[in-house]
Amino acid sequence: MIIVMKPKAAEQSIHAVTAYIEENGLQVHLSKGEEVTIIGIVGDKSKLSTENLIIFKDVDRIVPVTESYKLANKKFHPEPTTVRVGNTSIGPGNLTIMAGPCAVEKEEQLLCIAKAVKAAGATILRGGAYKPRTSPYSFQGLEEEGLRYMQEAGKAYGLATICEVVSQEAIEAAVKYVDMIQIGARNMQNFILLKEAGQSGLPVLLKRGLCATIDEWLNAAEYIIAEGNPNVVLCERGIRTFETATRNTLDLSAVPVLRTRTHLPVIADPSHSTGSYKYVAPMAKAAVACDADGLMIEVHNDPAHALSDGPQSLNFDKFAALTEELKPFCQLMGRSFGV
Repeated sequence: MIIVMKPKAAEQSIHAVTAYIEENGLQVHLSKGEEVTIIGIVGDKSKLSTENLIIFKDVDRIVPVTESYKLANKKFHPEPTTVRVGNTSIGPGNLTIMAGPCAVEKEEQLLCIAKAVKAAGATILRGGAYKPRTSPYSFQGLEEEGLRYMQEAGKAYGLATICEVVSQEAIEAAVKYVDMIQIGARNMQNFILLKEAGQSGLPVLLKRGLCATIDEWLNAAEYIIAEGNPNVVLCERGIRTFETATRNTLDLSAVPVLRTRTHLPVIADPSHSTGSYKYVAPMAKAAVACDADGLMIEVHNDPAHALSDGPQSLNFDKFAALTEELKPFCQLMGRSFGV
């Protein structure tokens, strides 16, 4: 449940309510707006008397929260969250572009790509050092060596960096090199990994699972936030349907639905969802028009010879053209570009 305090409630009144809740063995999540303070309660609510709570000074009303996710819930935190990543941020008023190769292949190659995506307006360099692949014979990534290349390229061109992690060992390595970690679609419900990501101290990009509902996705985010890490960004990357014309089906309706359910930033991945560079640009524009906070786009210097996901990667010219075409969409949605 949540307790909505009256506008301009006194700090003494807020403290009295939170103290009462904690004395009864429950956790408090405080969200202070300009006018109204909301006190979220996490734990066994049967230990509390709502009759007692409502008579506290400056309490306006008590609202039950029926969803199983609490900390990710917009009812607990009505104001949208902005997540800081290195020298950039993801959240309202800004369109964040994450761009780079699906897999880090060579140091020189990554530096070349970082330079190109930076020039086109990206602020976060993406690159895979750990590659969970469908086939065990496919390229699996350079692991820590790839992370070092990510760090060097990010520093060289003033870009924040993000890399997927697949295990506790990968997280322990990643925190030494990158600014943000990614939990991929295949691991969205790897609850042990989610907890470890929550304890990492880094912002976390959480991709939607291949067949996950929005509620399942938000509950996965709850695992991360419950470990004390509020810096979670959701990424719609397409879900598995009966359609075979694209790799997955990009569910852009998820963006406005999430706007009603969570305060967390939401971005879209038109590369993994469509599986073809031909469809990336139109779906990227549609995502911005749906009010996504950012885009994750795969960019490669030589897509035809990429070791992973070449068919869905944009070359430098196509990526630069896309970012120019996105600017009017950003303006329409009241967002800044490349900040």
